[in-house]
Amino acid sequence: MTATTQAGTDPRVLGDRFGRVATDLRVSLTDRCNLRCSYCMPAEGLDWLPTEQVLTDDEVVRLIRIGHDLLGIREVRFTGGEPLVRRGLVDIVRRTREVGPDLEISLTTNALGLARTAHALAEAGLDRVNASLDSVRAETFATITRRDRLQDVLDGLAAARDAGLGPIKVNAVLLRGHNDDQAAELLRWAVAEGYQLRFIEQMPLDAQHDWSRAEMITAEEILARLEAEFTLTPASEPRGSAPAELWQVDGGPATVGVIASVTRPFCGDCDRVRLTADGQVRNCLFAREESDLRGAMRAGATDDELADRWVAAMAVKRAGHGIDDVTFLQPDRPMSAIGG
Repeated sequence: MTATTQAGTDPRVLGDRFGRVATDLRVSLTDRCNLRCSYCMPAEGLDWLPTEQVLTDDEVVRLIRIGHDLLGIREVRFTGGEPLVRRGLVDIVRRTREVGPDLEISLTTNALGLARTAHALAEAGLDRVNASLDSVRAETFATITRRDRLQDVLDGLAAARDAGLGPIKVNAVLLRGHNDDQAAELLRWAVAEGYQLRFIEQMPLDAQHDWSRAEMITAEEILARLEAEFTLTPASEPRGSAPAELWQVDGGPATVGVIASVTRPFCGDCDRVRLTADGQVRNCLFAREESDLRGAMRAGATDDELADRWVAAMAVKRAGHGIDDVTFLQPDRPMSAIGG
């Protein structure tokens, strides 16, 4: 595929020196969250970005338009923090749909408040939802998230399903000594509800920098726990650039995925680029450098100038995240401030 066909009439693409081209844009709308998951942030929360540093609705939509019209972006996923706490979310989704009727638009959420907004988001043009849920036991959920809100999450997922925001993917992190005995239970629940479950290896993106490889539940362990109760066979559908390896559950059609970011990295097929809530381009989830679009935009940069800055930011993307390298340093920003 040539650059011209990839990006329409503009020859620019978000490519790097290893031949990868980013077409999937993750847009963080806020660093704030209404849960306090133990593997993400401390109980008291974090120092949130000042309002004036956060991109306005107009700035978010402008950068999405530049990505779509000039740089070949074909998918937009809104993330956080928790994007549902962003005022104006429904309108941002609506305006993004107007930018690109061909765009795939999704949302990564903890599902709190989704029961109230799912239908409005669907009407605005949202296609589907990814939700984070690590346990369907109320006590375990409350321990991990430090909030007794499991039923609100379940209600939110049901509302998303009723609104047609599917397929609904549920992302779960197994934590040693907390929910690592619940993998099969989560899968049985997801299959019964018609949700697509994805287990994610815990990544070194916590604000406390407490991540430990020795404590992380690996993909191999996850699969062993599942295979004790289910027959798993590799899914026939091509993986492509998707982060999850898929297995059919008991012959299908249900599947379960494992995102082994640490032990089985898939950097060579990455097609993602991230825009933080304060307007910084991150060419990798684990990047330690960022490129400022907000400052240039507020200083009067044209769309073409912003596009060129974006291209330059992606051109220096590294071959991989380097977690296995002895020189690896965890990013200064935690996941809540980067956006998944």
